[in-house]
Amino acid sequence: MANVIKLRKGLDITLEGKAEEKKIQLKSNGKFALVPDDFEGVTPKVVVKEGDHVKAGDALFINKLYPEVKFASPVSGTVREVVRGERRKVLCVRVDADETQEFTDFGKKDVSKLVEEQVVNALLEAGIFGYINQLPYAVSTNPSVKPRAIFVSALRDKPLACDFEYEVQGQEADFQTGIDALSRIATVYLGIGVNSKLGNTKNAQVCVFDGKCPAGNVGVQVNHISPVNKGEVVWTIGDPSVVLFIGRLFNTGKVDLRRTVALCGSEVKNPAHVDMLVGEELSTLLSNSYDASHSVRIINGNVLTGRPTTKDGYLGAHTSEITVIPEGNDADEMLGWILPRFKQFSVNRSYFSWLCGKKKYALDARVKGGERHMIMSGEYDKVLPMDIYGEYLIKAIIAGDIDRQEALGIYEVAPEDFALAEFVDSSKLELQRIVREGLNILRKENA
Repeated sequence: MANVIKLRKGLDITLEGKAEEKKIQLKSNGKFALVPDDFEGVTPKVVVKEGDHVKAGDALFINKLYPEVKFASPVSGTVREVVRGERRKVLCVRVDADETQEFTDFGKKDVSKLVEEQVVNALLEAGIFGYINQLPYAVSTNPSVKPRAIFVSALRDKPLACDFEYEVQGQEADFQTGIDALSRIATVYLGIGVNSKLGNTKNAQVCVFDGKCPAGNVGVQVNHISPVNKGEVVWTIGDPSVVLFIGRLFNTGKVDLRRTVALCGSEVKNPAHVDMLVGEELSTLLSNSYDASHSVRIINGNVLTGRPTTKDGYLGAHTSEITVIPEGNDADEMLGWILPRFKQFSVNRSYFSWLCGKKKYALDARVKGGERHMIMSGEYDKVLPMDIYGEYLIKAIIAGDIDRQEALGIYEVAPEDFALAEFVDSSKLELQRIVREGLNILRKENA
């Protein structure tokens, strides 16, 4: 019987433009790119040159610190360009796809007959291992450390999130194979929602999380199941599509980085789902999908943790939504602060919209205020369902007090865990950036 964990803290933000449970068919323009920044903590070393031909599954770059960790091309084609930025930082590796796709054959494998080392080596060779993250530090993991456990979250509950229950339909066998493979490495904990159909997944300890967002955050689930202590390492998969990638590898012997993506947001004309490959250019998806005369914010991901992008951007390695919302730079609100604002959302009932019951909001990208001194008001604790003092941890990071950070539980958190706290923060601090900088400093200190 699954363990049910009830969370009482959190916040569900209901937005307009949720993708319907239908799929639209798109014809790709053949332009792809793998972006190293999608893999936090990785120092990339490009192993291909412009003009090289690669198959789907061949490495485009490796982790310089751990050369055995490769990152596979999602398609077969010709390497068009290695894009570099300041100080020759690798921004992306672009590939023009072939009309007929070729795959590197890694061979089908019966997971039940494999041992831990064989599973890890298979993932390394196929260039999928780098999609697995770890706590502490919330970075792409490496094969030099053995995890205490592996935590997988199959619950997506952020605003307008792509429902994994919809994505996994017809792919249950691949998901089970992926879980089976991970279970050969360490104990697997699978976090699901209350109404999930994945409760019968084998070779995993299933935990049901009943609560508001961010119950689906893998860091929140780790905190409630088995918190991370200093010196321990757990592997985390907050993007359940990665489990499908792993399952397909062992079932077919091929690298198939196809995932279901929700095209959503209040500016999207027909919100729906679409199957895309990691790194696919977004221009085909976004063409004629919204009114180009409006000033919009295109987000590679969800509204809480995604990154701004353009129509010429590429689908992120862990992206399950492409969100389009109003930019808000053309908003004209004369005396807006004194109006009842029935169409605006407020977590503390500053507007009268809370009298309208449950409704959907069309929020824009404005911050609505400037950064100011941190207000110790308990705001973070209301939306952070973790056994830590969020406000004190942020203060310790800003102050650079490493001992205090460790005492307050920095090893247990990831930047996304503070996404909702950033949304409700009266001080308008960039909490996710602050947490990421703190984790990076701590990782260097402990290296």
